[in-house]
Amino acid sequence: MKRLIVTADDFGAAREVNDAVLDAHQNGILTAASLMVAAPAAADAVARATPSLRVGLHLVLVDGKPLLPAAQVPDLVDASGNFRNDMARAGAAMFFRASVQRQLEAEIAAQFTAFAATGLILDHVNSHKHFHLHPTIARLMVKYAALHGATGARVPLEPGGVLGRIEPRKASAVTAITQPFARLLRRRFARAGIASPDAVFGLAWSGAMTAERVKGIVENLPEGLTEIYLHPATGSYPGAAPGYLYREERAALLDPAVIAATRAGDIHLGGFRDFPVH
Repeated sequence: MKRLIVTADDFGAAREVNDAVLDAHQNGILTAASLMVAAPAAADAVARATPSLRVGLHLVLVDGKPLLPAAQVPDLVDASGNFRNDMARAGAAMFFRASVQRQLEAEIAAQFTAFAATGLILDHVNSHKHFHLHPTIARLMVKYAALHGATGARVPLEPGGVLGRIEPRKASAVTAITQPFARLLRRRFARAGIASPDAVFGLAWSGAMTAERVKGIVENLPEGLTEIYLHPATGSYPGAAPGYLYREERAALLDPAVIAATRAGDIHLGGFRDFPVH
């Protein structure tokens, strides 16, 4: 059986994102969204989320502001009070320094607590820029996901063979490097009773998930549980990623041919709560 979760990341980043998420859920194939609890439009996202939209936590530990005051997480932030963007050096500190690990755990716990305070049911958890591939972050994410009853979590393992049937492409060196960490992460979640997809799409074409690409993925969907994630928005906004095709990704979720493709096969759409672990 083919089960499909279609997720929008960065819910709450801006009204432009929230507008696109709700439109794509009500009129397109979007089934889930991942909320940035400390983002500027998070309150708007929470207020407008409908019961049928499966909402999870998009844990932000890079390229954003912490939920806790900067003084409580001094080793996680730069001089401006934003999270450090030197992921390699920040990641090394998280791995080797106990004081940094304590700050990291406090911030992760605060973001999970903030999500719980919204009153929304926690469908899933993932992280901005897949920083949860880092073993220290992974350990803490699993701990708090289990404590807060998360049903599912993203593990970034993308089948290159499927992508190759849609567009000619070269194998990614980054994928080869990250796969062992992703497989370890999948085992961590499985031990905690948290579901992870058999396949995830959105990595190679991040920010460029056009209608043709999404339609190709749906038409070549593997058996099992698959997650497709995108970054829809009605337009650019403060903090938007340079070069991302936000409008095109929104359009892909609403495209009649994409919608028809999801209905043509034996595909069941939903969120992680709709596909529980057996």
